[in-house]
Amino acid sequence: MKQTIFEIQTEEDFRLACLETFLYQYDNVEVYKKFVDYLNINPLSINQVSDIPFLPIEMFKNHLVLDKNFGAESYFQSSGTTQMNRSKHYIADFSLYEESIYKSFEQFIGKPEDYIFLGLLPNYSENPHSSLIYMVDYLMKKSNQPENGYFLYNHQELFDLLQTLTDKKIILFGVSFALLDFLDYCNSNSKTLQFSNSVTVIETGGMKGRKEEMTKDELLKIFQNGFNTENIYSEYSMTELLSQAYSLGDNIYKSSNWMRILIRNTEDPFSYVDDGKTGAINIIDLANRHSCSFIATQDLGNVKNGTFQVLGRIDHSDIRGCSLLVS
Repeated sequence: MKQTIFEIQTEEDFRLACLETFLYQYDNVEVYKKFVDYLNINPLSINQVSDIPFLPIEMFKNHLVLDKNFGAESYFQSSGTTQMNRSKHYIADFSLYEESIYKSFEQFIGKPEDYIFLGLLPNYSENPHSSLIYMVDYLMKKSNQPENGYFLYNHQELFDLLQTLTDKKIILFGVSFALLDFLDYCNSNSKTLQFSNSVTVIETGGMKGRKEEMTKDELLKIFQNGFNTENIYSEYSMTELLSQAYSLGDNIYKSSNWMRILIRNTEDPFSYVDDGKTGAINIIDLANRHSCSFIATQDLGNVKNGTFQVLGRIDHSDIRGCSLLVS
């Protein structure tokens, strides 16, 4: 399976890969089997992708979501305080994640070897089990540029470096609130960022109450003005995934051929809304071979012409039809 998901070309390829993955995970991921059985679904009756049950993402907070053929040694963990009940995604095969990182980045941005990578990810850098830091670390390793590095709150150092790398292709990965903090520092110290369009900012979300809430469109406009570039991109992923989607502008995301977004009805989690309609995001990530590839998130969004938008969070957390498993 590892060799084939990255070679998916057609919708039929994807359907067959999903059905094979579903049966494999039903047989080998205990919590997923319990979930499917609880719904009284015969796994052999599933013929279409839309019929596959999606596991509520909250399961990663309360249950071991892992292929029984592997031990629970390595994991990614969501950010937050030690008092919070944080999601854990156990990883059986890091090479799957690395191949997904590389191929997704190459498809939407370019070859990692051609870029310098800078990270403004303070809260993630302080999490030893961050999937985002693993991703950026891996891209830095492939890039192998001496200027690669992370910045916590040393804004002056980042500003100075950006001013000196005017002839290099740079990717600045930043969590949203940290990028805003950096621009606030520049503004309060009358520092103007001036460089060519060789700098690309990729924001990774992550406001989480750290700043005044605003729409993604408002946020992107602030970044375009503050960084003096149109190259403001976004990356969409989460602890529970091993694949990434990218937006190259306008808050419109594209995903790779082994990842799909379906939009479920918020009133009926087992039905889907029409293209362009807003609902809750279900994610298929076939790189999640050894956990669960079919995840029902608490994000809102819509799908149109093969692309999708992320519009915020559902403002409640009850999950109809599976409360016994979530508890």
